[in-house]
Amino acid sequence: MRIVELVLDEQQMASGIDAISIVGSPAIESNFIALKNHKVEFKTLDEDKRILFGPALIPNKPIYRSQDGQEFYAYFSKATVRRASELYMMRGNQGQVTVEHSVKIQGVTMVETWIKEDMVHDKSAMYGMQDPIGTWMIAMKVENEEVWQDYIKTGILKGYSIEGYFADKGLVKEEMSKVSNAQSVVNALVDILQEYKEN
Repeated sequence: MRIVELVLDEQQMASGIDAISIVGSPAIESNFIALKNHKVEFKTLDEDKRILFGPALIPNKPIYRSQDGQEFYAYFSKATVRRASELYMMRGNQGQVTVEHSVKIQGVTMVETWIKEDMVHDKSAMYGMQDPIGTWMIAMKVENEEVWQDYIKTGILKGYSIEGYFADKGLVKEEMSKVSNAQSVVNALVDILQEYKEN
């Protein structure tokens, strides 16, 4: 089965993560990345503080996809995970949160974020989480009473799932090649027109 690396295309403003969804079963929905159906669960750290802690994105984790009649696995490199986390924060998306990728909610905000760099000394190890080096870890504070009582305390919502757009690395290379070829044609036409003008 084909394996595809998903990457950021920073030439496209829409590329990257728009929001983080709190979901019941942390999958892929066509080209819109929603990492569900693989275990990415958070832990409730403090009932009083209402902090949810866990991985938002795990590097090199194969994610099954079925698109346009083709089945394949997709993954994110450590570099893409890091850059996606940076862009998420730089764009001020800390409060962009949904439930099950459908309802935008208020009163849930990312309050901590980091890339895991050590299996023993990382904060996640204190809570028994064994996600690999390069994982994007986050903590969200839930001040929304309905979300806390009806979805978190009941255990209906169990993990994080990203929402955003990424490109297939092969397609990015293909598009860059097309741009390069197109630029060559334009340059040749400019040269011809310049020569025509001079003559």
